[in-house]
Amino acid sequence: MATETGNIANTAYTDDNIKTLEGVEHIRRRPGMYIGRLGNGDDPGDGIYVLLKEVADNSIDEFSAGFGKQIIINVTEKEASVRDFGRGIPLNSVVKAVSVLNTGGKYDTKGYKKSVGLNGVGLKAVNALSSYFYVEAYRDGQSSYAEFREGKLTDSGMRPTKEKNGTFVRFIPDDHLFVDYTYRTEYVESLIKNYSYLKKGLCLNLNGTQYKSENGLLDLVRDSMSETPLYEPIHLSGEDIEIVITHGNSYGENIASFVNGQNTRDGGTHLAALREAVAKTLKEFYKTNSKKDFAPEDIRQGIIGAVSIQIQEPNFEGQTKTKLGSTYMWETDTTNEDGSHTYDKGPTIRSFVNDFVKTNLDNYLHIHKEIVPVLQEKIMSSEQERKEISGIQKKTKERNKRTNVYNRKLRDCRLHYNDKLPEAKKHLKELTSIFITEGDSASGTITKARRADTQAVFSLRGKPINCYKESRKKVAENEELSLLINALGVEDDMEQLRYNNIIVATDADDDGMHIRMLVLTFFMKYYPDLIRRGHVHILQTPLFRVKNKKDIRYCFSIDEKEKAVKELKSGVEITRFKGLGEISSAEFVDFIGEDMRLDKVKLSDEESIAEIMEFYMGDNTIDRQNFIRQHLRSEAELEDVNI
Repeated sequence: MATETGNIANTAYTDDNIKTLEGVEHIRRRPGMYIGRLGNGDDPGDGIYVLLKEVADNSIDEFSAGFGKQIIINVTEKEASVRDFGRGIPLNSVVKAVSVLNTGGKYDTKGYKKSVGLNGVGLKAVNALSSYFYVEAYRDGQSSYAEFREGKLTDSGMRPTKEKNGTFVRFIPDDHLFVDYTYRTEYVESLIKNYSYLKKGLCLNLNGTQYKSENGLLDLVRDSMSETPLYEPIHLSGEDIEIVITHGNSYGENIASFVNGQNTRDGGTHLAALREAVAKTLKEFYKTNSKKDFAPEDIRQGIIGAVSIQIQEPNFEGQTKTKLGSTYMWETDTTNEDGSHTYDKGPTIRSFVNDFVKTNLDNYLHIHKEIVPVLQEKIMSSEQERKEISGIQKKTKERNKRTNVYNRKLRDCRLHYNDKLPEAKKHLKELTSIFITEGDSASGTITKARRADTQAVFSLRGKPINCYKESRKKVAENEELSLLINALGVEDDMEQLRYNNIIVATDADDDGMHIRMLVLTFFMKYYPDLIRRGHVHILQTPLFRVKNKKDIRYCFSIDEKEKAVKELKSGVEITRFKGLGEISSAEFVDFIGEDMRLDKVKLSDEESIAEIMEFYMGDNTIDRQNFIRQHLRSEAELEDVNI
């Protein structure tokens, strides 16, 4: 340590150490600041989809401003292009618009009143992070084009054209940044479908297939529902707001949310406002008309729907814009002739949504009276179940406190996220994780290796029950799962989740895989929102350690192991890890650090939870047996190290 300090002290710090990054070089150096994660296309949140969306958003904004009714999008495995028929980028500004940071046409509300891309970064990020980028704008018989490689201009000019007005962008993401990437069709299709639902009348052509919606969010909800709703979806539309709600028999809440056409997967102020407004309106409706006083959580249980609002200059949390942070419908700062400023704020998003829902949902229920008893029965059923579960959970919690079981099962992190956490520190929640593992050996290894400030460990005792065919009451009576619910903090509301990442960490053997499936079944049935919002992961741990006298390699698959054997050549020793407890805590530190390998558990809105659970956890069918034979390696194969 003394030597390191001495080296730092003796290092010269001069004017030569101060660097200015020109053009879009900063984006290439720090891509995460602009597009979030890089990735390879296996996750819908990966950067290559953000690049496509940034380009498409500009075309969507043109349509929203009243220009161009068609957008043509072509996507192959490695490249994408977008052609709109809007006004086209002003010809003399094409190069600046795609290569000079903080340059754009959306800094005031004259050109784009309710736009997604407002920070002057979008196209610049696409350009900077592409090995090849081409843009051409067409305006009144003239075009202006520019070609870039790795963000550096290689060609530009103007020429006459017969093309209709609009803009064309083609780009190839840089495979040095997005290693081994591939555009996955299902993720691109989902993006385009959402655009069509949110922009009624817009025709989107993706690789020759046309997407167009006539009923907006109503089409989205109908197309994505995996169960029959208890009543016909309620569709309410007004200026700058559109909502659809219904109920099903599944657990949790499944409400998609959008702002100015942007899919806010992580919600935000508008989704929170809708949840509050629906619960408040229905509570008052039934209290007035049926003398029933329902709790908000019972009203929202099983709700399915979508909300879309349009606001001026939205403030998103993060460049990837998955959570709305704005408080007001608009905020303006006008510079007066004398240099002074006039500030103006519109209504809060909360009050805007609440007023709209209160008036329109209440009116709808008075007109469509056939819905009232169906919805009331659903709420009463949820209420009865919740009260039963609450009583069981209370008794279980008290019993476990007396026997100190809870403290033995949960080794919490030092940061506790609950209602007592100061508001200023709540942003740190995204750093926290909880590992769900089985057995003293595995939990002991992880506990010793973890980062105690932000990583917690929950230890299961043996295999939890199969929740698929069990009642919610039976699950609440189960000590293991009841304690897990309590540890996560989601007894009453998923918004109280104490950890951002829930990581299932089980042994790489048959028992470990079975425990993993049982835990995932529990989340899928009773807390599907945790999966939909990307909180649930599976920890990848090495299957093999391959070493010789000079080097050690940890391998997560047979292919990696065989490659390591060839590269290390002679004197190779191979260890097959069957359990997490076999890996020393000193080794395990590397596997749960910043570069730990996590497989995110995915569940799209279109997938039927009931069908998935029936396939994996229902009766042992021939289809499931064939699936296992085709996709899973046996223990014998893993033991055969082929040295």
